Amino acid sequence: MNAVLMQKKDADSGSGKAGFRKTLSALTALRNGFSQSGRKLLRHVLPMLDRDNPARPVSNSSTVRELAAALLSTRGEAAGVAIATDLLNLYAQLDAGDRLKFFEMLASDFDPDERALVASWEKFRSEGPTALPQLFNVVEAPRQELFRRLNLAPGGTAALVRMREDLLALKRDLVSLERVDFDLKHLLQSWFNRGFLKMQSIDWSSPASLLELLIRYEAVHDITSWSDLRRRLAPTDRRCFAFFHPVMPDEPLIFVEVGLTIGIPDNIQDMLAADRVPIEPALATTATFYSINNCQRGLAGISFGHFLIKQVAADLKRELPGLDCFVTLSPLPGLMKWLRETEKPEHDQALVEALGTPEGFAALDKGSAQSFLLQHAVTYLTQTRDAVGKPRDPVARFHLGNGARLERLNWAADTSINGLRQSGGIMVNYLYDLAHLEENHEAFVEQGQVVTGEPFDTLLNATVRQSAKGQI
Repeated sequence: MNAVLMQKKDADSGSGKAGFRKTLSALTALRNGFSQSGRKLLRHVLPMLDRDNPARPVSNSSTVRELAAALLSTRGEAAGVAIATDLLNLYAQLDAGDRLKFFEMLASDFDPDERALVASWEKFRSEGPTALPQLFNVVEAPRQELFRRLNLAPGGTAALVRMREDLLALKRDLVSLERVDFDLKHLLQSWFNRGFLKMQSIDWSSPASLLELLIRYEAVHDITSWSDLRRRLAPTDRRCFAFFHPVMPDEPLIFVEVGLTIGIPDNIQDMLAADRVPIEPALATTATFYSINNCQRGLAGISFGHFLIKQVAADLKRELPGLDCFVTLSPLPGLMKWLRETEKPEHDQALVEALGTPEGFAALDKGSAQSFLLQHAVTYLTQTRDAVGKPRDPVARFHLGNGARLERLNWAADTSINGLRQSGGIMVNYLYDLAHLEENHEAFVEQGQVVTGEPFDTLLNATVRQSAKGQI
């Protein structure tokens, strides 16, 4: 996008937004000034904060350790903001090795005091509930308070989200870091609970900086150009909604792209076609959620999607009373990986490999390939489970856990390179029946029951018959 267009989009953002940003800028400047004042006070106590002082430690790792200890011990708010700011700035300069040392330090040096924990437990056993406050205080790891104080720094919340992104990348094979992640995730869940989130509609007139973020964060169906993005945002039968947090007002947490359609769509090619003819919104019967994207890796495991989908559905229903169906057009990202890992006859393995590439897919006998893949997709969705007994596929777990119904499987629904590689082109319609979401959710969570629709049941029954004949 050229500079003129970017300036136009920024200008189009509106005087209301400009006033809000001006106020936010003033508050940020005030907080930054407060931090600087605290830092000047601290230089009398902590020479490590004075970059011109020869007594400042040379090692980044030792400086981070000293700052963390100082932050927990300080009592003044100005001093705390100053130390938190310095610690976060220094953390941002660490390489991967030093960041790992920082997290290992949090695991080893900032655990609960074991002796105090034992003493408080014994007191609780002898005195009962009156000793609970003391027990709660010693059970909480000091690193939680460290994270809270880091959050005082300007931009502290966003910095902690980025810090957890680093932690998730580094902790994969280190059990000792699990408890560090547990504590940080616990706090982020509180700071990013639904009550703080604001839903915002995004369209082609939104600021260019925000539109660039949509392109960057789109992970389901790549946005290949500004023209592609315009086709998703500008037509009146296309919508996009995102959640934002007040301390990260320019960064979407999650966004969903919606197409208003007549009937349930069975492929993404038609949804995103360059020559697609838009329809009048009042004629639409169906709202199709065709792309849902989490934007902040540091918030992994903190779910916003179910709140967003339900609020979007409710708002669209109020705007367009003619909408009577809310459905997804979703990928099945684990299908081909599962098929490749499952022992099968040589002919079937060759078929699986062919299904995963555009060249192989084009050369297949479509009738036998369609039957093979749909039947195995049914087995994958209904019989395979993860370690805790939930559906193996992450997208299925998400929608079924929200109370959606497994409505239909669609053949050749995503023939892009990524669509074939992940799912052999299969896509799934999960139907959100607003009147039965809670009932379906409870059945799934409490009994592991997957609620299915008639089109899927028909395919399921055919799969059962084939299996009984030994043809699967």
